[in-house]
Amino acid sequence: MLSSRVGGSTAARGGVKGAPSLVGARRRPTPAFRPAAASEEAAPASSEERFRLGNLSPAPGSKKAKKRIGRGYGAGQGGSAGKGMRGQNARSGGGTRPGFEGGQNPLYRRLPKLKGIAGGMGAGQKDFNVINVGVLSANFSEGEEVTLDVLAEKRVLDVSGRKKSLLLKVLGDGDIDKKLVVKAGAFSKSAEEKIAAAGGEVVVLPGKKKWTRAEYEAAKKAEEAAAA
Repeated sequence: MLSSRVGGSTAARGGVKGAPSLVGARRRPTPAFRPAAASEEAAPASSEERFRLGNLSPAPGSKKAKKRIGRGYGAGQGGSAGKGMRGQNARSGGGTRPGFEGGQNPLYRRLPKLKGIAGGMGAGQKDFNVINVGVLSANFSEGEEVTLDVLAEKRVLDVSGRKKSLLLKVLGDGDIDKKLVVKAGAFSKSAEEKIAAAGGEVVVLPGKKKWTRAEYEAAKKAEEAAAA
């Protein structure tokens, strides 16, 4: 009975009757794969290809495809697909604008604002390079001519950047006891009186003419008439 059982089990397994049984035998370890030596299969290094319009491409890893958010377990991203449990940000087409903090006072409204271009308000920008008559009296001698270029050359005023396009305006703070010829785009009333009282001269320079559509159209018509 024992031999018949053994023979039957061997036949059922597809083995040969009378062959030694492999049950419990240890398998021989598979030899590890050993790649060929680098010197055997090393190909001659080719010169690098020049960059041309036909072979330009982004650097590897710099471009990544947008993740397509799933809508269920079948997408392989879980039940919520990384969007969490319901809510506005989990809905299709949902989400909030940048800076939104749920209705509370947002950060960009809590922070104090600066004047001028730093705060985004053009009303805070200066219209003139301002100087007082007291500064003129301290930095100029009798009979000198005062202009914006001379003030910048003497480093009395910092005329750089946007200030280069602005005119000079003289204010009346301080005292002046020298005869000066002051050329500026604007003068305060007290500055004019003090310069005139010291025997000086006030010269108002013309500013930049403001563009208007009416004057532009009139000049255009005049050119067309002269060409005809």
